[in-house]
Amino acid sequence: MPKYRRNRINDAVAKEAADIVRNIKDPRVSGVIVTITGADVTGDLKYAKIFYSCLGETDDRELSLGLKSAAPFVRRELASRLNLRITPELTFVKDDGVKHGAEISAILHKLESDKKGE
Repeated sequence: MPKYRRNRINDAVAKEAADIVRNIKDPRVSGVIVTITGADVTGDLKYAKIFYSCLGETDDRELSLGLKSAAPFVRRELASRLNLRITPELTFVKDDGVKHGAEISAILHKLESDKKGE
């Protein structure tokens, strides 16, 4: 499969999954602000990793279990919204990139302020 087509599928899956996750009624998921940061669908469209991050202090284990139990619902909704031959099986993976970037930014700001103070 050409790379540009796979990228379009990844973007479409991530966009639709973000919309679907907002409508999950599971209290483990609905009480948390979950952001879908991306998706990675395999070339044969059988499996997809959905990367997510969350804001605020949450129990990561409970959120992970809530998303895992909601995966069949999200898959069914994806099947109805996207026109794909095969709807992939979903796996939710926590993305710590945003948190890591904020930590690096804080360190850089601290170094910059220390340099100005000298």
